[in-house]
Amino acid sequence: MGLAEGMRGLLSARIAALALPDGGWTAAARAEALDRLGRLGLPSRRDEYWRYTDPADLVSAEPAAAATFDAGDESPPFDGIERVRLVFVDGVFDPAASDDPAAAGVEIGLLSREGALARHWARALYGVLETRGQLPVARPLAALNTAFATEGVLIRVTGRARRPVSLIYTHADERSDVILHHCIRLEPGAELTLLENGPAAARLNMVMEADLSEGATLHHIRAQGRDHDRRAATHLFARLAASARLKSFTLTANGRLTRNESVVEFVGDHALAHLAGAAVGDGRFHLDDTVFITHAGVACESRQVFKKVLKNGAVGVFQGKILVQAAAQKTDGYQISQSLMLDGDSQFLAKPELEIYADDVKCSHGATSGAIDETALFYLRSRGVPERAAQSLLVLAFLAEAIAEIEDAAIADDIRGRLENWLARHES
Repeated sequence: MGLAEGMRGLLSARIAALALPDGGWTAAARAEALDRLGRLGLPSRRDEYWRYTDPADLVSAEPAAAATFDAGDESPPFDGIERVRLVFVDGVFDPAASDDPAAAGVEIGLLSREGALARHWARALYGVLETRGQLPVARPLAALNTAFATEGVLIRVTGRARRPVSLIYTHADERSDVILHHCIRLEPGAELTLLENGPAAARLNMVMEADLSEGATLHHIRAQGRDHDRRAATHLFARLAASARLKSFTLTANGRLTRNESVVEFVGDHALAHLAGAAVGDGRFHLDDTVFITHAGVACESRQVFKKVLKNGAVGVFQGKILVQAAAQKTDGYQISQSLMLDGDSQFLAKPELEIYADDVKCSHGATSGAIDETALFYLRSRGVPERAAQSLLVLAFLAEAIAEIEDAAIADDIRGRLENWLARHES
């Protein structure tokens, strides 16, 4: 069945505003993605996995204006971490503001520079995990990304990276519309810490495909920008071979509309994937965390820990699914999504799912929403803690389980500090 006329018109308008990059090793993947997008169409509120989030601002031909943001005296995220910085301004790599990529001790390239080559190692990855992630749930914004992305990093790690690689996204143009596509390949036993921070654009569509070979480890920590008006759709597609480890954490503070999708596939045995998020939203804030984890290997462990603090009409969404295939015996799957409502005007919408076809598994899920514990607040007040400080302590305690998924103590401290600053700014 073809697309309805209205959906065809919307898709045509969106595509008309973009330019399809020419030639090179990405050409076949781009053509396939464009064909896939033509069959899928762009998302709408009628789609099951978009009924809690209106994608209109993400699919319109032109982005809504988003004022640039001054963080004031607050230092940039991860500023105290020794790292290799790669800076992108409205989706364009800025070599003058970046460090020498060779300092990380890994192979780093750019899609804009190497995408036109006849051959590249990333040809075996670009668009491959995105394509696999289209079933059983369609992800048309990811297909759009594969077809039209003009920039992204291509990182290949063969050992242990000497320093974390830090992708820094800055936003200078109030109408910037950026499409980034990263390919991360970790060879057997390799290890990398990948940091991301910044708003990137007025509107951002980003895909990261991460392929973890046997025994590889990827630590991924992301702090999404404090810009109030930004709109973003991000996708993490990860494939884990035997004994691979993925730890991914996202801090989201502010933003008009953010949709973070994570699609993880265990294809080997004894692998581990932990996905976590801590969010704080005030007023016109909408964050949608959508996760789909497929267990196909034996004795694999997955954890989903997502915490949201909401006030003044902010909206939080969590959609998380664990699919356990028949061969995936001894699976350990854990999922928790919780919101802390600081007033009666905000909303938390949750859709946890388990689909299990194996009989020797341990899987659980839960979703809760509530206000600050008045008993705990009274306890702190009775011991001389001022009310605002007591509330902040309880909020940080609520978010602690998600932050605990960050293994690096210095990075975890940086995240806590940013949350404390946000709470101080939003006390009223």
